[in-house]
Amino acid sequence: MRDRNALARVLDQIDGRGYPAYRQLRGRYRLGPVDLAVDHVAADPYAPPSRVRLILDREVAGIPEDLTRDAVGRMAVGDFLTRAFVRAAHRLVPSPTGTGNSGLVSIGTPGQEVLERTGVLIADDRVEARIVVGLPAHGRRIDGRGAARLLIDVLPRIAEEALRFRNLDGAALRDHVTLCRDQEHLRHLLTERGLVAFVGDGAILPRRSGDSDLPLGDGAVPFRTPDSLRVLVELPSGRSVTGMGIPEGVTVIVGGGYHGKSTLLRAIERGIHPHIAGDGREWVITRRDAVTIRAEDERAVTGVDISPFITNLPTGADTRSFSTTSASGSTSQAANLVEAVDAGASVLLIDEDTSATNFMIRDERMRRLIPAAEEPITPFVDRVRPLFTEKGVSTILVAGGSGAFFDVADHVVAFHAYQPRDVTAEARGIARTSTPAAPGPVFAARSAPRVLTRGSLTSSGGGKPARARGRAAIQVGDGTIDLQAVAQLVDAAQTVAVAHALERIAELVADRDLPLPEAVAEVCRRIDEEGLDWLSPFRGHPGHLTRPRPHEIHAAVNRYRGLRLG
Repeated sequence: MRDRNALARVLDQIDGRGYPAYRQLRGRYRLGPVDLAVDHVAADPYAPPSRVRLILDREVAGIPEDLTRDAVGRMAVGDFLTRAFVRAAHRLVPSPTGTGNSGLVSIGTPGQEVLERTGVLIADDRVEARIVVGLPAHGRRIDGRGAARLLIDVLPRIAEEALRFRNLDGAALRDHVTLCRDQEHLRHLLTERGLVAFVGDGAILPRRSGDSDLPLGDGAVPFRTPDSLRVLVELPSGRSVTGMGIPEGVTVIVGGGYHGKSTLLRAIERGIHPHIAGDGREWVITRRDAVTIRAEDERAVTGVDISPFITNLPTGADTRSFSTTSASGSTSQAANLVEAVDAGASVLLIDEDTSATNFMIRDERMRRLIPAAEEPITPFVDRVRPLFTEKGVSTILVAGGSGAFFDVADHVVAFHAYQPRDVTAEARGIARTSTPAAPGPVFAARSAPRVLTRGSLTSSGGGKPARARGRAAIQVGDGTIDLQAVAQLVDAAQTVAVAHALERIAELVADRDLPLPEAVAEVCRRIDEEGLDWLSPFRGHPGHLTRPRPHEIHAAVNRYRGLRLG
């Protein structure tokens, strides 16, 4: 291993040379208590930045063993150190000068959720920060002096400040881990108690603005649970929380416009992940397998059995294995729902504002005018109960314009000025029992799992790997998988991980047919056993990945326009 002086000599020798000479930096250097590993050097200052690791022996880092004894603790410690690194880099890294990405230092951008990331590794023998660095340049020539300041002086200082326990707020770190462990314990209790979600008393659900995930400040109304739905939970830390327990079954959220019903659903949607203290949604806890369902005009659908909702099309198309390159609103929502259930969802989250009306309901007048035999669509209101009784899949539904779901709801909660009220009895009194019952089993007997054929995910663009394009798109060959409607992808680094997961699935089906659920399950099993790094094609420094759920991997495969099934 080379030392500080060796690194300084290399930088002095390549100062002013063409940018590719930076490749001489590759290797590992001892810089006091911190090791610097240069794993990959960008070919150009305008290319994606270089991948660098900052490594401390576990004893030097001094992270208490009890904080990392379990997977939740390791995730929480990694998240805390990542945020500490972001703060230190913001303060210590000079303002970028030069061309392209010169001077950039990034470990990713943590949001309000606590997620499993590759940015910080907590291992038995070491703690390391995986960062990307824009090596300084003037034009396409190396700025050796700027690189020396950045690599030899600044980065070790950041590592010392962000990765060594003695330099951290130890009490805050312990509180962060305790909060995550309590949140995950509560999540585990949901199924045991017959609940699908929990919304804590005092929660601040509104966000600062439509494009901000930060909590609303002045004017925010704390959540208060209706007495009939209040649940008390004792937590491992010794604290207890009270809040609204949403039971399994069909729950309908109603209320006037702008009174908070969709805000509640968005919070429940994000409640699949732990949240940081101060977010306001720390105690909004949802089952991990809850999936948001929306209409999604023009999405591709391949071989999906949408027959519980759509049959007898005038075209004669077989809806037991339905395919289209441009689905309508109702057809796309039917496909999204069936795909989510096939991917293992036990809870569906639906807002009528983002739904196709003809998929959701058909009122009495329309039923009388257009007989059922002439209407291919069986609305969701007719299927939501058998979905629960036959498949065990619950639904939380926001409805502001129709009371059609009163007939089939187990619970109805009304919002006024961001405050909920249990109005189940009133809704049942208003309901007219005119919704026809589904004839016979609807979901009990379904077709076999969809099977990915050999080479079914092979890129059509000359073998180029799948690449994420921001949070909501993945480029595969010459085509793009649009993930805009996959609302529970919360981080662009999750999309990067999904893109890598597609490559791993492509490898699994390169020479054999494999059911889609088995392919995704195999990828998730390997991540569980070998860590999130396993997804990456890079060794040493895996890049910045954030773990997605299997449901988001399923969603990406299902939206691939080149998908082939057996």
